[in-house]
Amino acid sequence: MTILIAFHQNHYRNFKHFYLNQVKKEWCSAFPGLPSYQRFIEWIPSTTIPLCVYLKHCFRQCTGIGFIDATSLKVCHNRRISNHKVFDGLAARSKTSVDWFFGFKLHIVVNERGQLLNAILTPGNIDDRKPVPDLLNGLFGKIFADRGYVSQKLASRLLEEFGIQFFAKPRRNIKNKLMCLHDKLLSRKRSIIETINDQLKNISQIEHSWHRSPANFCVNVLCGLIAYCHQPKKPHLHLDWLLPQSA
Repeated sequence: MTILIAFHQNHYRNFKHFYLNQVKKEWCSAFPGLPSYQRFIEWIPSTTIPLCVYLKHCFRQCTGIGFIDATSLKVCHNRRISNHKVFDGLAARSKTSVDWFFGFKLHIVVNERGQLLNAILTPGNIDDRKPVPDLLNGLFGKIFADRGYVSQKLASRLLEEFGIQFFAKPRRNIKNKLMCLHDKLLSRKRSIIETINDQLKNISQIEHSWHRSPANFCVNVLCGLIAYCHQPKKPHLHLDWLLPQSA
């Protein structure tokens, strides 16, 4: 588990090169009796459940302010969708604001400190609003989202069941509602979660298109999320200007 997580914290883009050049040569004293690369790959699926438990441990406490978003995880190029067999029956084709993709969606919620509060993985064709109740279960306060989460029914359910105030950026054809200045300023800071999604993909490497099994895909995503949780400097908001000033 340590080796798998460490891969997502290094500059290597290929796990085989990382294992043979970094782990076997540089870290052999820390990991005595290392197996061959092929044998190590065979053991990777056995870490799925322990990694899930550890990721749950890495989630931080809700502070009363949260940001929610979903990002696509492609598992193959669009030209190879018809021939793709690894995720047959699991992944699905869907569309983002940029392009079509075949794969999954990672739904995450973070606080204003950039810390992960929860995460859920769904097929790519699942509506962003469907996993929201499960994603926000146990949280409190105010949650901010983008236009894809606009739903009066969802907002009412979250307020009734969890006491959560849910703010989604209104679409252009929907009339704006009155918001207090504090909430309006926070809604404009939603870019923090987009920065986190970018770091998860480009630094923690949770997305690539050469997976050979669904189990290894899950391990890759789990390790990338854990690596982000251990990241010493995370995107965060300075909210001192929102606090009431003392006399």
